[in-house]
Amino acid sequence: MSEHPAVKLTALVIDDELQIRRLLRVCLEANNYRVLEASSGQEGIATAAQHRPDVVVLDLGLPDMDGVAVLKRLREWSRVPVVVLSVRDREEDKIKALDHGADDYVTKPFGSGELLARLRVAMRHGQPSLETAIFHSGQVEVDLTSRLVKVAGREVKLTATEYALLRLFVQHAGKVLTHQHILREVWGPNYVDQTQYLRVYMAHLREKLEAEPAKPTLFLTEPGIGYRLVVKANET
Repeated sequence: MSEHPAVKLTALVIDDELQIRRLLRVCLEANNYRVLEASSGQEGIATAAQHRPDVVVLDLGLPDMDGVAVLKRLREWSRVPVVVLSVRDREEDKIKALDHGADDYVTKPFGSGELLARLRVAMRHGQPSLETAIFHSGQVEVDLTSRLVKVAGREVKLTATEYALLRLFVQHAGKVLTHQHILREVWGPNYVDQTQYLRVYMAHLREKLEAEPAKPTLFLTEPGIGYRLVVKANET
């Protein structure tokens, strides 16, 4: 017995290579996506604003502006999941893209199966629905509407900065956030090099929310890059 087809998701492909756009269209449409195309950064930004896609596939080497600049513009007003697809495979390029709001990074040439999996993960880890803005991971519960944080059912008091840091992680749960991205979002652009602030506040969050702060399982360190909030099954 066949399953009912899922509701189509809209994917926006921003890439100046016609062959890549054709390849992606065939791959995505075969997997029940509706596909929009843009061959330049400005066209991609305009298309994203007009059609509000569910996910964006972004090339970094665009003819009119760098893909990172497109990311910056998108992140001024949108939290749409963005998967970078690029021939650039240096760690610095990946960190720069992630730091400016990419959800994942896939290098060309790519396998269609891997790309589809990365798109699913990026959308799964998107911003919580405003209708049910309650995040769970293990025994931790965060209600973004009431700004209430609980561990094992007991309320935990956080400072304004601690809550702002936690909220950022919840909005990007499962995703690696670079040091610079976190510092810019929580403390502001003048603090992107103040990693000691971040270390101190990460210790505070672990102390208040982790079962064993010295052996964190919720807030994981990604050495040399940043931190990641793990989404764990609810514990009863």
